[in-house]
Amino acid sequence: MTVSALGSGDGLDEDAGASESPHLLGTWGYRTLIGVLVGVMVASIVVGIGAGAADIPVSTTIDVLLHQLFGIGAAPDPVAVQIIWELRAPRVLMALVVGAGLSVAGCALQAMVRNPLADPYIMGTAEGATLGAVAVLVLGPAALGGIGVSMAAFIGAMTSMLLVFALARSRSGYAPGRLILSGVALGYLFSAMTGILQFVSDPRELRGVLFWLLGSVAGTQWEDLGLPAFVVIASTAWLVLLSRRLNALALGEESAVALGVDVQRFRVQLMVVTSVLVGAVVAVSGSIGFVGLMVPHAARMLVGPDHRRVLPLSLLLGAAFLGAVDILARVVAAPSELPLGIFTAAAGAPFFIWLLRRSQRQIELG
Repeated sequence: MTVSALGSGDGLDEDAGASESPHLLGTWGYRTLIGVLVGVMVASIVVGIGAGAADIPVSTTIDVLLHQLFGIGAAPDPVAVQIIWELRAPRVLMALVVGAGLSVAGCALQAMVRNPLADPYIMGTAEGATLGAVAVLVLGPAALGGIGVSMAAFIGAMTSMLLVFALARSRSGYAPGRLILSGVALGYLFSAMTGILQFVSDPRELRGVLFWLLGSVAGTQWEDLGLPAFVVIASTAWLVLLSRRLNALALGEESAVALGVDVQRFRVQLMVVTSVLVGAVVAVSGSIGFVGLMVPHAARMLVGPDHRRVLPLSLLLGAAFLGAVDILARVVAAPSELPLGIFTAAAGAPFFIWLLRRSQRQIELG
């Protein structure tokens, strides 16, 4: 993976290497795309709130949002307020938050392990978070020392990340291929343990657990939004501030050390941040795969490998993508609702195969 070098604050010309990887958009194109994506997100919020089993006109949606947010206009119909503001608005915003969080986590993991196939699910991080969350749902908080779903998801994600690095460590350091294989192996192990928990769960709860395992933001309430939104924003801000170090790490350990990066310390920091990020979003949405794999690649193809651009763009693209997926999940089989993971897997599996073939061609040509 070729990335631009560290900025001048870390000892290198911040534009070094920026042109080594072809991409579609320059500086003005990048700024324009950011503005367009913000507009798309606003539009998707309005459309997403109105879409569902009970279709609501866009004008009614806008009237309710303006009245609830700014007190503008006459008081709308209480039924419309209940549907739009209490039921749909929180879930639409949660879909944006989860999509953004998974995309940013995938972007950071790909740089950390120097492998384009890395994402929270392939690395086993999400499966660890899922195991922790399902354990609380099935066994109850009391059986796990009184911790809640979010804390259990974080502990599971962190444990998975630590085990992946412990298994992949060798005398020569951390080989990207070993990290991926370790993550896949642990992912299967955690999935098996999650299956055991499903088997011993109350049959009345099993349907809910299965639906949660396939990914859903249904039932989101306003109070559920605060923690994951804060974690996503704070984690992204931290990663953007240290994006030059991410650029150096993606060049390889030896190069990063030569550029003045404390690789071991920075990798530990990345492990903690990505674990917190994945745990926070998995705890509220369940398993939604491939978002963290596809979106960072799309961002790099558009603006190049510099994480100062890739991270913000990944955040917006991921939010817009999962927002659109949430709309599809509610309208394709209305009045029934499909899990989000079905749609992301349908898009992600072909993408993963294409990425494997592309990586193989690059190896053969190299």
